[in-house]
Amino acid sequence: MAGEVRIIGIDPGLRHCGWGVVETCGNRLSFVACGTISPKTSLALAERLKTLFEELSAVINSFSPHEAAVEETFVSAGARSALHLGQARGVVLMTPAALGLPVGEYAANLIKKSIVGSGHADKKQIQMMVKLLLPGAEFKSADAADALAIAICHAHHRTQRAMEVVGT
Repeated sequence: MAGEVRIIGIDPGLRHCGWGVVETCGNRLSFVACGTISPKTSLALAERLKTLFEELSAVINSFSPHEAAVEETFVSAGARSALHLGQARGVVLMTPAALGLPVGEYAANLIKKSIVGSGHADKKQIQMMVKLLLPGAEFKSADAADALAIAICHAHHRTQRAMEVVGT
């Protein structure tokens, strides 16, 4: 159908990486699917990153999104945690790009503001608004709900981003 765009939102994480797929057509949003990728913590770092790549690739191949959106991560933890999260985020950015999808990146505050109206919303507020914006959405984790919020944010901002690229 002309005008429909399928978007995958991804909430990067090495322990739990949320993903959510929505379709947008004009102002209409609809829920497609969501879930969480959780590589075994007993695996070596390289194997966990490989698992993240393989499972995210399988999700993308299964749901055939046209575009991807990823949250820009803010880290206030230790250097080691920040490094591991950065490596997972690298895989999350590279995977859809390697599969031919354009990838948008969004700051957490912009995602929250786009969904709830406040850049300082908490997880429960985000989950409530995701359910309101996507009737029928079922998610079992905050990571999957966050990924759906990222996809919704991209749906709201994708036209503006495209115009900025053309104007460059």
